[in-house]
Amino acid sequence: MSNFTHWNEEGRPKMVDITEKNETTRTAVAQSTIIFKKELYEAIQNQQLKKGDPLQVSQIAGIMAAKKTSDLIPMCHPIQIKGVDFTFEYKEADDQHHLIIQASVRCNGSTGVEMEALTAVSVAALTFYDMCKAIDKSICIKETMLISKTGGKNGDYHLFK
Repeated sequence: MSNFTHWNEEGRPKMVDITEKNETTRTAVAQSTIIFKKELYEAIQNQQLKKGDPLQVSQIAGIMAAKKTSDLIPMCHPIQIKGVDFTFEYKEADDQHHLIIQASVRCNGSTGVEMEALTAVSVAALTFYDMCKAIDKSICIKETMLISKTGGKNGDYHLFK
């Protein structure tokens, strides 16, 4: 069991010791795609949702989730996040609409922020569903993925390069 980084000599889970890792500026961008009906898109554009603007609430939920990632993911280190931002882009496809949510997270630290970015977009997508389910219960949270990360000993990663 000691060959696994997250298991101790007795074969029990442990948090990896990052004491010796260099602090660097680290960034991560994650994305989630949501698919929904045209009627929901029109209701959002016409401000007809009784719960209010789903993007604003989703962004706040995503920021809160990024800050709480280490409380949700067992072996994730608590880090001091320096910034979280979101972009939202609607795209039309056939009779459906897609919402592409991206979260960008930054820190200066000894471990990366990939999990914070992934958690942020996941919770933002779930919040969008919660805000909109009265109009469209068929909303599909489709793809969640890491788009890029910078910093750290493993170097940079860019999905679309």
